[in-house]
Amino acid sequence: MLSLTDAQYRRCLIALVAFHILVIAASNYLVQLPFTLFGVHTTWGAFSFPFIFLATDLTVRLFGKGPARAIIARVMLPALVISYVLSVLFEKGEFRSLAALGEFNLFVARIALASFMAYVIGQLLDIQVFDRLRRNGRWWVAPAVSTVFGNLADTFAFFAIAFHQGPDAFMATHWVEIAWVDYAIKLTVSLLLFLPMYGLLLGWLIRRLLGWGAKPSPEGI
Repeated sequence: MLSLTDAQYRRCLIALVAFHILVIAASNYLVQLPFTLFGVHTTWGAFSFPFIFLATDLTVRLFGKGPARAIIARVMLPALVISYVLSVLFEKGEFRSLAALGEFNLFVARIALASFMAYVIGQLLDIQVFDRLRRNGRWWVAPAVSTVFGNLADTFAFFAIAFHQGPDAFMATHWVEIAWVDYAIKLTVSLLLFLPMYGLLLGWLIRRLLGWGAKPSPEGI
């Protein structure tokens, strides 16, 4: 972990909170846009949500479990509200109107609530797994294992809450298939792309934070 001044800590926390909210809102919008990949059904949200686990793992690695939990606490409500508003205005990829916000949208509300619950479940699990494994000594073990279990819990919690017996007939029928494909894509993207990126980003962030005057703690990262 790193030792930061109060000002440095606030800047990092604000940046990470904003990044989490951005990825969650974008994913909740993109999950409304299904497409077929190699003959199976999935959604564009599968390609955006893995960024959350990258951000969370780096946060735990650099600052510890406490700040990671603080980010989740700060993100939950704003992400829920922003996701609902964005998804109502651009339901299924089409801009409605501001008047659409005056009517309760069950389909979008279920997606927002599902994202809220899945985010909390997935990230808390990710933090616990990551924090235990990061002391292994090999930098890649913690992000790899936490990615596998965090994405699994998050994906199936989300699709079950959002689409099981929901108002969208296509998603209600195919949500299990879509969830498995979504998980496979997340896992592939995370392990093939984000894991190599993780080591590079970790080194870059440490150098950047040290440039702001941060100091490594005696126990290291």
